[in-house]
Amino acid sequence: MISSNRALWLLIGGNLAAALSDVAVKCLNGEVPPFQYLFIRQLIATLVLLPLWLKLTPTGRGPGPWGIALLRSHLILVGAACMVVAVTHLPLATANAVFYAAPLLMLPLSVWILGERPSMNRVLATVLGFAGVLLVLRPSQFHWAALFACGTAITLALFNLLVRKLPKGQSPVATVFWTNLLCLPLAALLAALNWVPLDAMQVQWIVASALGVLTYNAMAVAAYRLAQASDVALAEYSGLLFVALFGVLWFAEVPDGITAIGISLIVLPIALVSLGKSGWQRLRRKTA
Repeated sequence: MISSNRALWLLIGGNLAAALSDVAVKCLNGEVPPFQYLFIRQLIATLVLLPLWLKLTPTGRGPGPWGIALLRSHLILVGAACMVVAVTHLPLATANAVFYAAPLLMLPLSVWILGERPSMNRVLATVLGFAGVLLVLRPSQFHWAALFACGTAITLALFNLLVRKLPKGQSPVATVFWTNLLCLPLAALLAALNWVPLDAMQVQWIVASALGVLTYNAMAVAAYRLAQASDVALAEYSGLLFVALFGVLWFAEVPDGITAIGISLIVLPIALVSLGKSGWQRLRRKTA
């Protein structure tokens, strides 16, 4: 239980960093081609991690299974490109509501890929959260960019689940370092096809986004190693609260009543899982 609670808080902190990264992407206003943004972002993250990676022991610097490392790095490339399109053309809360379909996808994927068996309570709680996602999105307001958000959700679910296929003793620094490094060749090739000059402000937003994503990746690696994916996946929904708040503060994207209800449905499972069985027992004793 202690490990699960720690993992939950790690994911919540990671999602705060990811939300700030989305704000930086939104501020780019679609003026930087997605793959140029991604190449610079991944390069910055690799350079930031390089000194930490060099401090590891020679055996600790390895990427683990090469196939898994390559797959995860290119999942990031595809998912992040979809994310840039979605965040640029959708309100932050709407785009992220679709992103947070990832935890729902993680339940069947965790059964299929990892052989995990989530409890019925967790399945029902996740479905409740996804109902909130649908309320936030609403078919009447469907936008083509939501398809790119779905692409991000699928790649994010697979990316996080594949952490469990990495060696248990592998340092998160090595994991995130190789994730960023291995996608650079393809990212550079795609960026070169449509490269544009950048001003100082655009570079600053890309740097801020890189640091936010780097923080999220490190915390997610640590979280999914502490607990089963089905136990902590609901904490991924916390980022929706952050982006909804930032959308109001910085982009005047005020959610309407239905959106607020949807966000509440998304957050409720996080509170229930955070309390856990022992928390409910303590609460019952106090009210008995």
